[in-house]
Order: sequence, then structure tokens, then C-alpha cells
Amino acid sequence: MGDLERVCVVSEAERDLLLSSAAPIVLLRQKPNAIASSVAPGLPHLGAFLPYTPLHHLLLDDLGFPIVATSGNRSGEPICIDEHEALSALGGIADVFLVHDRPIARPVDDSVVMVAAGGMVMLRRARGYAPEPVALAGADSIIAFGAQQKNTVAFGHRDQVFISQHLGEMEGAAGSALCQRTIAEWKQLYDLRPELAVCDLHPDYRTTRLAEASGLPVLRVQHHTAHVLAVIAEHGLSAPALGIAWDGTGYGADGTIWGGEWLHVTDEAVTRFAHLRPFPLPGGDKAAREPRRCALGALYAIYGRDFPYQQLDFTASERDLLLSALDRGVNAPLTSSIGRLFDAAAALLGIIQRCSFEGQAAMLLEAAADGIETEELYPFQVTPVTNLDETTRYIIEWNDVIAALHKESDVGLTAAKFHNTLISMLTVIAQRAGERTVILSGGCFQNRRLLEGAVKALRAAGFTPYWASRIPPNDGGIALGQIAAAVRERKVAPCV
Repeated sequence: MGDLERVCVVSEAERDLLLSSAAPIVLLRQKPNAIASSVAPGLPHLGAFLPYTPLHHLLLDDLGFPIVATSGNRSGEPICIDEHEALSALGGIADVFLVHDRPIARPVDDSVVMVAAGGMVMLRRARGYAPEPVALAGADSIIAFGAQQKNTVAFGHRDQVFISQHLGEMEGAAGSALCQRTIAEWKQLYDLRPELAVCDLHPDYRTTRLAEASGLPVLRVQHHTAHVLAVIAEHGLSAPALGIAWDGTGYGADGTIWGGEWLHVTDEAVTRFAHLRPFPLPGGDKAAREPRRCALGALYAIYGRDFPYQQLDFTASERDLLLSALDRGVNAPLTSSIGRLFDAAAALLGIIQRCSFEGQAAMLLEAAADGIETEELYPFQVTPVTNLDETTRYIIEWNDVIAALHKESDVGLTAAKFHNTLISMLTVIAQRAGERTVILSGGCFQNRRLLEGAVKALRAAGFTPYWASRIPPNDGGIALGQIAAAVRERKVAPCV
């Protein structure tokens, strides 16, 4: 602990987590110039943990100094648990392998947590926490397959939901195989006989296909509904509530990409109460890895062709090709995602144009605002729209926000004002909804500044906010929300 405190600031709550039996990785504020700048470049926090196995203690006692460590896997693949697998997958990366003759039964990552808004927030739930169950009356004989990224699976069994360890990305064959293996092992371990499979609404997720191949009746649950219901289940809450689900992407009930959603939860239904004004993503999935594309799509939604796009980080041929695709609506799906709006802002401020890992742009934008204290924000409008059933939903107009960003010069102040604007948006819509209970969910609420600012603003306005704590706010909590949706469905409460 003394070595750790020489390089990071450790609060009492963080110390307790580091020394707990779960021994998770804890995000800590790093001290200036204490660690090489190539470790977590541009970010004020480091993930740190203390030795928790005899081998760790032997190695570190022998070395006598802290080490920088990373997980034993290629990006997007599960961690290796067999030396032959490790040599094959990582032979071109690692110089030396330390092996043992004791077999590893299953891959289990280190859990990752942070202290925010007065308590622990789980970011990756695995060793030390999984499969601790969540109580949920009516959860029995249900299997939930989760989503596509940061995935977990879950089982409803005797009024409890057991959530697997973090399984990771499901796009590749290795992730899909791990998902199937985990399900098979859990069925045997708990003598499970599921009667219903639950999956995401997205038709092309591997987990959706696994659910369809299970031979069970399948219930498909909209992604952001699952986010909100996961927090409701974790805290044992009852409807009514307003659920705010902000993330990078989720297949919407209308076939577009959602991600900036306010959902009204009643005993009878979950309905879309408000959302961000959609904008196009040139190149589709590529936009999630290239914030410059998000910026281009957002500016195009405001100005059309009437903007000096040469200011953006594109070659002339790239720019012309993407603008042509936007003109024709080709491979430019619409999104209401707050996560993609974060990406657009980061690109317009010159922070990052292409990402090397998921969520990097939003993390760097949060880091840019670190230490900046201001109550300033950008103007935005709320447009009421009448639905076919004559109910009202609201569209949040962000045009003035993006229009202002590319004219700003103070990156830190601008990043802080951007966060303040989002916090104001969620509070304004909460006031229109009028529900005292407000749920904060989705990967965007891994952002400490956003989460703490939202909690403070909502409480000041008289609301009671709840957010993911023991369950990740990201897609690691989706499986729990899917089972909660299935329990509601059994009570005849349709979800969007």
C-alpha cells in the first residue's frame, strides 16, 4: 500500500476496496510524474490493485517495486487460461511466459471498480463479485444471453438472478465459444432447466443467434430498456420511474441506433419519453472507432453541404466520399446516441480523431475537463412531438451545442461546459416527466464527472436518483435487465 500511495492518491473508501477480500482493480487518481506518461496516456486515473495470490506476493517481494500489468489476451478476445493457448495467441507479444502445472478451470478477469457519487461503482464484474446473486421475485427458469460488448450471461433461479463473470466481446468466435461454455457449465453446476431465453432486440448480435439456437422460446428486449430495468432490479425498486439510458449504441424499437434515451417505466409498460435528435453516422460502425466521422455526421445534420468541412481531419477524397454517402443516405444510419455525441465533441475540439479502444474519445473528453470548475453551459432546445397514440414525447435539440464547439479555443473549459449541458438536459426532461425516482444507466455513466454532476443536479431539483453500483452501468448489466424484463412480461407488462 505504501508503494501505491507514492504514485496515486488513495481515499479511505478506495483503500477499503483495495484491501477487501474481493481485491478488485480500483481506479485511482495518479500523482504528477509518478508513472511513465505512456501508461494510460492523457488520463488522470490509473487502475491499481494489490497482490492477492501467493504468486503475486512472491514476485513482488522479489522485485521490490510496483509493476505495470495487463491482461493475458488479445484485444477483444477472452483471457488465455492454458499455456499452449497463450503461446499461440501471445507468442508474438510477450517475451517470457511464466507457467504452472495447475490447470485453470475457467477464465475470470479481475473486477474493476471506482469510487464515485459517494460509493462504489462497478465497471467490470468478475473475480470477487460474480456470481453473487441479485434478489428478484419471479425470476425462475430464465436464461439471459446479454448483449455484444462487455458481455455477461445470467440465470433466473428461485427468485434470484445469478450473473456470470465478465465474458468480454461476443463478435469473435472465441467470445461466442466462451459464452456457450459458460452457459453449459452453469446449467450443470446449478442443475438449471431454463424454460425461456432472453436476448437483445438486435437481430445480428451473436448472443441473439445463440438464444435462437437454444431451442427455447425467445423474448427479445430492447437494449436501453434492459439498462434501466437492471438498475431497478439491483436496487429493488418499483415503478413508476424515469429511466435515463445513455450509451454508445443500442438497437432501437424503430430500427435506428438509440443511445440518448429517457424511458418512462410504469407497471404496465416501458415507453420512450424523450431522446436526442438523431444524426447520421457516415460509415456506420466505423464511426464508433473514428470520432471525426461522428463530428462530420453531426455537422452535416446541422448545415448540410454548407460548412467548411476541410477543417475536419479528412483527406479531400475521404471527405467527398463521405459527404456523397450522406447526401444519398448510404451507409449512414441515424443515431440518438449520447456516446456518439461525446465522440463528435472530442473530434471537434481536436482531442482525438481515431480511437484505439472503445470509449477512448469520451474518456479523453472527461479528462480534458478535469479540475475545471464552471457552471456555464451551452443552449439547447426541447421539441414536443405527438405520437400516434396522442401521447407526447420530447426531442432534445443539440444543434447549438455542436455549432458552438468548433468555434471554441479553450478545450478544458469547453469540455466542462459540454458535460454541464448534458446534465442540464437530463434534469430538464426529468422535470417534464415528473417522476420522483430517476434511474441513471448505460455506459456513459462510467464517466465520473457526468455521474456525480447528474446525481447532484437531480437531488437539487427534488428527485431521487439511482444508478448502477454492484452491477456495471455498461453492457455487463444488460443480462440482469433482460431477466427483469422477462419477469415483467410474465405479468403482462410490455416493454419497448
